[in-house]
Amino acid sequence: MSDDWRPRLDPAAGPLYLAIAEAIASDLTAGRLAPGARLPPQRVLAQGLGVDFTTVSRAYAEAARRGLVEGRVGQGTYVRVPGAAASAGGPVDLSMNLPPHFEDRELTGRMWREIAELQATGLDLLLRYQEAGGAAADRQAGALWLQDRLPGLDPERITVCPGAQSALLAVIGALAAPGETICAEALTYPGLKALAAQLRLNVIGLAMDGEGIVPDAFEAACRDHPVKALVCTPTLQNPTTATMSLARRRALVDIARAHAVPIVEDDAYGLLPETSPPPIAALAPDLTFHIAGLAKPVSPALRIAYLAAPDSRSGAKVRAAIRATTAMASPLTAAIATRWITGGTAQAVRDAIRQEARARQVLAARLLPAGSFAAHPDGFHLWLNLPPGWTRGEFALQLRATGIGVVVSDAFAIGPNPPEAVRIGLGGPAPRRQIDKALAAVADILDGAPVMTSAAV
Repeated sequence: MSDDWRPRLDPAAGPLYLAIAEAIASDLTAGRLAPGARLPPQRVLAQGLGVDFTTVSRAYAEAARRGLVEGRVGQGTYVRVPGAAASAGGPVDLSMNLPPHFEDRELTGRMWREIAELQATGLDLLLRYQEAGGAAADRQAGALWLQDRLPGLDPERITVCPGAQSALLAVIGALAAPGETICAEALTYPGLKALAAQLRLNVIGLAMDGEGIVPDAFEAACRDHPVKALVCTPTLQNPTTATMSLARRRALVDIARAHAVPIVEDDAYGLLPETSPPPIAALAPDLTFHIAGLAKPVSPALRIAYLAAPDSRSGAKVRAAIRATTAMASPLTAAIATRWITGGTAQAVRDAIRQEARARQVLAARLLPAGSFAAHPDGFHLWLNLPPGWTRGEFALQLRATGIGVVVSDAFAIGPNPPEAVRIGLGGPAPRRQIDKALAAVADILDGAPVMTSAAV
């Protein structure tokens, strides 16, 4: 134990947090810190050095970046043992919004067996290109996958895309030219922000409430600007987890129709909830580009999304954009998706992900303060609103020092003044016991008094 460790610091040598990190390195080399030793708790070291808490948090985070120390959830910060793997109670990345790993060996084996069975198709699957919109069998599988959300969908309306981001790029690029304007939620998917910057588009962030976009905000934007498209996630919105009611969806459709604004519906999470309102594409199929990726409900590794365009002309424009940017969806991963969907494996995986997500949401509800976060019982992320006194940067920094990664609201915000909030992902490869420890650590930090950042850093 090195709870009484105190580094020798030269305040004139540069930022104090770097000086502390350098002291960890030098004391480890000199033998004053032993591998495996626990460092003092951050508040204890801050008080002992007469510096603020954030300085020590940054120092420990810097030392972790250099591989000198590791944060163990609920235990503290330890000097790394050279050559040792991270401990089971070590870093937990809650920043990525990935499906949770489920524990079903039979289903996992079924997934791999069906991939292996594709060998029977021979070399044709491996040594060919395909049309930009996808092979007929893959488009039919897409219609089957979407039949509960969009009953009776004609496979001819479907374009098989190399992931939802590619579909968004193709659709938005076809609808808006550089310098033109689109609308989206004021807190939106970071990939959309990056895409809009790449296409040099102006993005109006629309005010939100507990159901997502506020109709009056959309109406005002359409009235004051030549809006080329509305991009939104009506179900399990990322990051806020908001789901629009049927009435809200109809209100947005009415406004879009009145102003002739196409809607790009990113339905990334639409198949996760057991029940949810119909997609906007079911209410206004002539107005809506519906994008349903497999990354969230089945597998991020496939990079497959199904796009339902309003008509054949708009679908042709999207396929031309895909041809120009990514050429096509991979025939191999499209074939895997088709095999899983037609055989019922994809549906079984979706159900297993949903069950695991529910279990993790139960952990969050038990461990985090009631009313402090927004979530959906079938989703695998939550939106944590910080109590007064906390800043999102300080909160994330303190979590990082204990080995926990989250995403601050800045990553999602369109415009200035992001809220003091963070997104916490409950999915990924971390087992449930690690998620439990990580959430307990989040709760402990929330329970403590924040320390304001000072110029000393």
